[in-house]
This record gives sequence, structure tokens and C-alpha cells, in this order.
Amino acid sequence: MKNASATLPPKQPTRTPLKKRSAMSVWVPLLSLAFLLAASMVIGGGEHGIWQSAKFLLGNAEARANDHLHMVMTTLRLPRTLVALSAGAALGIAGCLLQSITRNPLADPGLMGVNAGAALGVVALISLFGVDSSSASIVAALLGALGASLIVVAIASSTKNKLTPLHLVLAGVALAATFRGATSFLLTSSDVSYDRYRYWILGSLSGISTGEFLAVLPIFALGIALALIFARPTGALALGDDVATALGHRPATTRVVAIMAVTCLAGAAVALCGPIAFLGLLAAFVARRIEPEKFSVQLLLAGWIGGCVLILADIGARVIIRPYEAPAGVILAVIGGPLLIVIARSRGMMTLRRPGGH
Repeated sequence: MKNASATLPPKQPTRTPLKKRSAMSVWVPLLSLAFLLAASMVIGGGEHGIWQSAKFLLGNAEARANDHLHMVMTTLRLPRTLVALSAGAALGIAGCLLQSITRNPLADPGLMGVNAGAALGVVALISLFGVDSSSASIVAALLGALGASLIVVAIASSTKNKLTPLHLVLAGVALAATFRGATSFLLTSSDVSYDRYRYWILGSLSGISTGEFLAVLPIFALGIALALIFARPTGALALGDDVATALGHRPATTRVVAIMAVTCLAGAAVALCGPIAFLGLLAAFVARRIEPEKFSVQLLLAGWIGGCVLILADIGARVIIRPYEAPAGVILAVIGGPLLIVIARSRGMMTLRRPGGH
């Protein structure tokens, strides 16, 4: 008699149901983001501990009656937490957009000089014209980011010089170095601008008010809206202009809109917390690894990753050298340098995608 177990069909590997996976893909990012937001609100370098801050968040009457704690939570930690989320998401999405329109996996608002252009615009405003207002700084940052974005795309779109992604990054680094040199010259030539921007230029979220955040919030919203509305044609640019045209898109129009979105996102982020490098590169790289096909999903993932990473960096900036505070931009630069080397050495560095699947 044959063994009965031999007639049993092979056991199929268990798979997570589609509905369950879809729910997890929504709830895991939301819960992790909520945890980081709460951590950013309760962790700080001041006299108030985590438990006391947590009681304030939970509505404890005694904690809410503490005037100093109320000021710290609502005037200091709340705006910088919102700025970390918004600026991080903006730089992550801007990195995705730049990588698609340049077909370069190394493109980043910091590496390509966009952030440095925005910073130069802000510093030049007070150094050369003596104007020091939040609204004027926002306009100057947007103009600087726009000029740098146009230069980057012009280099990437050059038909005479067939630049590899690495050469384009080198051109962007040279552009950023030029802008940073001019910014440093302006900072050191004026005591007023040096005192005003010496921490901001390193990428610091300290001292940002709720009013300043609300002033740039519409610009963040506009940039994100443009990125999501034009996600399909922008993603098609990664396949090349010919393929994008064959799919019914207009590459020239798409690039203009993408540049506008990058200008809004990077310019507004720099206006608030200074130039922060590598965040767009990191967020876009991880987002593409998680979702290699759908560009709209890549944008959302890059925004989520960018926001989470900048919140984490800001928390680290508050506690790593307590009672002092380190700029979040410095922490991200330490992380981003090795990441750039890893991406540059990867086999997929040459282009994001190539027509025909090559």
C-alpha cells in the first residue's frame, strides 16, 4: 500500500492577502510617522523631560498649566516639527523630480546646486540690499532655486555634450561650490548677515516660528500638487523624450512644470531651514528601491521618507551634544556622503531607465 502522504499536493507558500498588504502599506507609514512626530514633540535638549512633555501632549492639566512648558511645546517644538516634516517631504519629492527629468539617479537639490542657489538668493538679499524680512527671503530663495534649476536642466538637456550621470553630478557639484563660495563671501563681508545666517547656512531648524512656517505652507502645497498632477508625464521622462512623446506627453511642458515644482519645494525648504544636502538623494533612492515602476508612488514614498529622516535628524541634533544643538544638515551630510558612494558604485547608476529595457 502506497504512503498516503505521497498523494498529497505540495504545500503552497503562504502569501499575504492583497487587502491586508494594501492596509499595511497605508498604516505602517502613517503609524511610523505619527510615532516620529510624537517623539519630536517630547524629546528636546531643555529642562523638560520626556515624561513631562508627554503628559502635556496627553492633556494633563498640571502640565498644561506650566507656562514655560506650554511655551516650549507650542512655540518651539511644534513649528520645528512641522517644518521638519514639510521640508523633508519637499526635498524628497524634489529629488525624485530632478532624477526623472535629468534621467540621473544621483540628482539631488543639494548636489545639483539648487539648494545652494536658493541660499545665495537669501543671503544676497540682506547682504547687498539690506532687506531682512520673511516674505522677501522666501521670494529670494525661490528665485535662486529657479535660476539653479534652469542651469541644471540646461546642462542635462545639452545635445552637444553627451554627459554621463556622473559628469552631470560633477557639473552640479561645481555649480553648488560656486554658489556656496559666493554665499560665504557675502556672509563674511557683513556682520549682520553673518550673525543672522551662520547657523541657518548649515541646515538648522532651530528658532523657526509658526508664522514663518505658515508663510511658506502654500508654496509647499503648490509644489506637491504640481508634482502629483504631472506625475505620469514626469515619470515618462525617465524613459527618454522620444518614448515620452510616443506615450502622448509633452517633454518640454513637463520639464517646465517639474522645474516649477522643484523651485517651490526646494526654495521654500531652504528659506526655512537652510540648505540641506543629500536628503533628496536618500529619499528618492529608497523610494525607487521600494517601488521601481509607479512614479506617483515613488513621489509619495520619497515625501514620507524625507519627512521621517529629517525629523529623526532634528531629534538627533537636539540630543547628540546636549545641552548644545547640532545642525540637522550636518548630521544628514555625514549620512549622505557614504550613500552617494554606494549609489555611484551600483550597476544601475548610468541612467534610471533606458528605452527598450536596457
